[in-house]
This record gives sequence, structure tokens and C-alpha cells, in this order.
Amino acid sequence: MDTKNPMDILKPINLSTKEFDETQPLTSVEMGKLWATYFGNSMTSQILSYFLQHCEDEYIRTLLENGLAISKDFMQRIEGFFIKENFPIPRGFSKEDVNLGAPRLYEDEFYVHYLKYAAKAGLSIYAIAVPLIMREDIKEFFIYCNQCTTILLGQINKVLVEKKLIAKPPMIPTPNGNDFIRKQSYLNGFVGDIRPLHALEITHLYDNIENNTTSKALLLGFYQTVKDEKIKALFKRGLDMTDKVVKQYMEKLHIESLPSPSYIDHLVTTSAYPPFSDKIMLFHKVDMFAMKIRSFGNSLAVNGRRDIAMLYGRTLINIGLFVDDGANILMEKGWMESPPKAFDRA
Repeated sequence: MDTKNPMDILKPINLSTKEFDETQPLTSVEMGKLWATYFGNSMTSQILSYFLQHCEDEYIRTLLENGLAISKDFMQRIEGFFIKENFPIPRGFSKEDVNLGAPRLYEDEFYVHYLKYAAKAGLSIYAIAVPLIMREDIKEFFIYCNQCTTILLGQINKVLVEKKLIAKPPMIPTPNGNDFIRKQSYLNGFVGDIRPLHALEITHLYDNIENNTTSKALLLGFYQTVKDEKIKALFKRGLDMTDKVVKQYMEKLHIESLPSPSYIDHLVTTSAYPPFSDKIMLFHKVDMFAMKIRSFGNSLAVNGRRDIAMLYGRTLINIGLFVDDGANILMEKGWMESPPKAFDRA
């Protein structure tokens, strides 16, 4: 299939307005999305810098180098916007939050799964930013972020497939024709006539399993190396919760003889020497568990079976409690940096 330039099929609208140019002050949306992108990439850049200290596979090393280059590039561009607007640059994370001399905590294969996990989270921020942002220079930046991350995800998937590091998504039969839903039994999931999973339900179960097996392996490494006992207890809770969720979602696929991604806990070494600060590890897991809320919300939106809806609903409640407790620890320790906020009129 020939790839067309979008402007070959879209008619141009020749309007010009100063409301959208770079002389206009940043809106709350632009501030918020730039702030979140900077903060997230300041974390990712430290994580990837450590991974690069222990990587032997040349293709995986290239992926890590590309991921790190993207993170640093995004941060540099955002700093340019902030300096121009006299906006304080977030403190984020620094070399103080990573020990590059620490022993290996994860095997090379894990890095590929992690990069996909992190890139999907980033893409969810950038994609939502594009339709909300009005200033042309900021909009172009987030389109650029989308393009870079999409290309990186393509490279990640290529390595995963070529090295046979991931299960192929489930195959289902091609429909013979158009089918229409005529009975309420279509929604059944617990009793009665229970239909097979449809394609979108399978997609999101597969995606959530993939995300959570990576999340669990990452968290296992954090659990082994964290120093603070209160944070360690929270991480143990996160491990148990994630393991339960993965098993429940796998079961939904396996009942219908559909494959699922596998656990990757074996890619975590037995090292107990911390490469990361407690601060960056706690923030990372609070941030990523918060991202799961969006993922499970998207899954609920396209789901049509009551049993799966209940699973997602329970998971959302448990994740919300985890994020709340993690945020409380971040605040207690003075580690939670505040996003820009509205004027206090009280």
C-alpha cells in the first residue's frame, strides 16, 4: 500500500491568528503537559543510564541508547520553552538518584520489555496533549514526541519479535460477514450463555498482561534493593496485587485457548545492592500505577462482558489505594514536586 502525505487528502484551511503563535503565554494544558513530560523523562533518563552500564546485546544497547537520546532531547527542548517563558525548570531527578557502579539488577532481555512499557506510557501523555494544545510551537513539539516514540516502539517490537522475546498476540478467525448484537446475553460473563471474547477485549487483556508482567519484574528488583521499610512494605503489596491481576487476566485468555504474555521475573538478578534511590523507585511505581488507571479505564470503555468489567473495577480500586498510599509517603519525605497550579483565591 502506498503511503500518502496527509496533505494530499486534506484540504488546507488558510487562517492565521495570533492566538496560536508563540508570543502567547502558556495555557494550563501546555504547562501541565510540558511539566509532566519533563518530569517523566528526567526519571527515565536516569533509569536508562544505569541499564546501559550492564548491556551486552548490541541491538538492545542500541534501543537503550535511542531511548536515552529521546529522553534527553525532549528535556532539552522543554527547557528551551521554560527558559523563554521564565518558567521554573522542574527539579525532577538527577545523577544523585542513580548509582552507575551498582551491580547488574536486570538481564538484557528485560530492558526491551521495560522500554516498551515506558514508551507506551509516554505515548499516552503525548497523544492526549496534541488535540488539547493551541500554541503551534508546543503542538509541533508533542507531534514530534509522538513520532519519535512511535518509531522507537517499532524498533522495540522488531527486536522482541526477531529475538522471540514475546508471544505473538492471539489469533482469531476472520468473520464470515457482519454480525449484529440482538440479545442482552451478549453482556453475560458469570452465568448463562457466555459468548467468546471479542477482539477488543482480547486486545486489552493482552496489553494489560504485557504491561503488568513488566511492572512486576521491575517492582521485584525495586523490592530487593529498597532501603526504607515502609516503602518496601508498599512494594510487597504492589507485587502481590500485580501477580493476582496477571493471573486473573491470563485465565480469561487461557479458558478460550488463547495465548498470553509470560512472566519475566526470571530476568531479575538476585542482587540486593541498590542502583536507584528510594525516591526515584517510589515515584516510578506511583507514577506507573497511576498510568494503569488510564489503561484499565480504556479497557473498560471497550469491554462488553460483566465478569471482565468487574475485574477491571476491582483492579482500579486497588490501584487507586496503592497510588494514594505511595503519594502520602512521597509527601511525608518531601519528595513530591507539585505541578503548576491555579491562583489561590482563598
